[in-house]
Amino acid sequence: MQRITNHPILEAKNSKEIHFFWENIKYLAYEGDMIASALIANGINIFGHHHKDNRAQGIFCANGQCAKCMVIANGKPVKACMTAICENMDIKRADGLPEINESTNESTNGVPPSVAAISDRHHRLNGETPFVQPYVLIIGGGPSGLSASLELAKYGAKVLLIDDKNILGGKLVLQTHKFFGSVEDSFAGTRGIDIGKKLSDEVLKNENIEVWLNSTAIYVFKDKKVGILKENKYVLIEPQIILNATGAREKFLRFPGNDLVGIYGAGAFQTLVNRDLVKSSKRLFIIGGGNVGLIAGYHALQAGIEVVGLVEAMNKCGGYKVHADKLKRLGVPIYTSHTIVSANGDNTVESITIAEIDKNFNVIKGTEKSFACDTILIAVGLTSLKEFTEQAELSGIKVFATGDALEIAEASSAMFNGKIMGLTVAKELGYNVPDIPEEWHEKAEMLKSHPGSVAEISDFFKKMEKSEISATVPIIHCLQEIPCNPCMTVCPTNSIKSKDASTIMSLPFYNGSCIGCCKCVLICPGLAISLVSTIPNDSQNLIVSIPYEIYNKSVKPGDKLEIVDINGNSLGFHQVKDVKTFNHVKTQIIKIVMPINLAVKAISFKLQDEKITKSLDVSILPEILDENTMICLCEKVDVATVKELIHKGITDINQIKAITRMCMGPCGAKTCDVLIKQLFRQEGVPVENITEHSRHPLFIEINI
Repeated sequence: MQRITNHPILEAKNSKEIHFFWENIKYLAYEGDMIASALIANGINIFGHHHKDNRAQGIFCANGQCAKCMVIANGKPVKACMTAICENMDIKRADGLPEINESTNESTNGVPPSVAAISDRHHRLNGETPFVQPYVLIIGGGPSGLSASLELAKYGAKVLLIDDKNILGGKLVLQTHKFFGSVEDSFAGTRGIDIGKKLSDEVLKNENIEVWLNSTAIYVFKDKKVGILKENKYVLIEPQIILNATGAREKFLRFPGNDLVGIYGAGAFQTLVNRDLVKSSKRLFIIGGGNVGLIAGYHALQAGIEVVGLVEAMNKCGGYKVHADKLKRLGVPIYTSHTIVSANGDNTVESITIAEIDKNFNVIKGTEKSFACDTILIAVGLTSLKEFTEQAELSGIKVFATGDALEIAEASSAMFNGKIMGLTVAKELGYNVPDIPEEWHEKAEMLKSHPGSVAEISDFFKKMEKSEISATVPIIHCLQEIPCNPCMTVCPTNSIKSKDASTIMSLPFYNGSCIGCCKCVLICPGLAISLVSTIPNDSQNLIVSIPYEIYNKSVKPGDKLEIVDINGNSLGFHQVKDVKTFNHVKTQIIKIVMPINLAVKAISFKLQDEKITKSLDVSILPEILDENTMICLCEKVDVATVKELIHKGITDINQIKAITRMCMGPCGAKTCDVLIKQLFRQEGVPVENITEHSRHPLFIEINI
């Protein structure tokens, strides 16, 4: 079993054991597992084969947005990532197309009916379907939806909050790291999973908020009703206002081998590892140096998964420097100005080839390097889920959006902006809501700010390298302006200050007296604070205390560790004097004896052996050219086919759709939409000349 039983932050699963059958062989699972998680936990990664080219299919998004994880469960095709497993469930591969009963135009084994059939059913069931009239329908129980619902409830508004998962929290459920922002407004210094539980508990006990889990909004009709599949029962509701808090979907990439099993979105990886405690990978390679990719790499290390490397096309990572520093310090190489050339393997990923790129993002021949890995994680950005907003507007329902459904930003920003939007909707409903303070809007802008400039090591730091240190002093290795200030909030002697108290973007500095409580070290989301302390009768060495959150790889007194500085540069091997565990924050403090000039630079130690990140002796160049790379995975349409039509002068995506079936697959163009527009730009077609395709009117495919 590929289960994670030893995690530094998460408790091992303790659910009831159940059994299921895969291709007539009996396997073990846990009650509450999704089918996909149960299969991968049992070493099964191939869920079926595509009907057009017989290529293997497996999980990609784990969020119901694509259909790569389709299986046949008890005779019906279902999405393995969204379907809970049950005792003695009979699961088989989805090989080929299911048979269709032509007399009803419905599948004999559960394929979703047509849009026309659902619209017809809506009108037929209008009088007999359970009908609800909430003031506000909030779609999405993530950070923004939860925050907005709580604000609305304060003023007495009746809220119906729906989510397609079996628990509230959205992406907070997947976040084992501590959050940035401020303690007061966005729970800075608290782990995402704990924030999610706190908000969820508040929502579930609030009498003004009704919560429907396992409930999917499937359509907004012209008669201003919304069709919802609530735990497999069709329900109509007529909200006064809709608040779209559905979040975002992950962007995909075009490269040879992009249809291999073992290529995940970052959210899918975090779902398997952090929600389901399934060790989905042994060796991982990450594409994308934004916060999502950097954080996922850290989560992989916490789960005991080897991280071979990370590539970023820009000349520096777009995510927070402290996130990138954490990976580099632990032994994960980051290749900036690099891109993926190909994913290599037969049915599943066996290796990746990367290469350096020039300023025009073209591969520099001869710079290719290949690495053995079994998983490639795609973290190249997000696209807002705006379908709900657009369809509600067309139907004439008053609609607002919040969180990533409005604008892509960090979860701390989503929570605070959800709070603002909750007040905005309450005022729209006519409740006596005071004007939102201007400083709230200013703070909201700060929380979604991009990282600022990187400072040089301060004069204070340089002076400490040369002078004696009395007692204990914190060393702050935070050099980039980001929205974060929990270290200032938590210091009991008020000795960590900001250069500009009017903004949480200002860098912290130490000036005062330290009592050695370690609170600043333990709360820092970037693990960027250490303490240095004098040793009685020893004028040459100091004790440096550094934070450690991956202590499922144990460190003991007496061990010799390769200590590194902020950039991952080695400071040599030094002996561990003591290890102290702070269970309330699930963090350890490692104390090491080091010479003064090195101790003030120390912040972490190398975790991974260099053998893990070593490239293969010979680079593997792709057998498939870019022209033959898949641009539409659902219908298996390649780049060459679409490019030929563009060269013929076709700029209407609907026409390309009619000729090739691109954008007509079960994902509803959620994956290929970004890729085809990139191809148009690459071929010199201005975006204003492109005619958008007509979108699938259903939000998601279902069985009814």
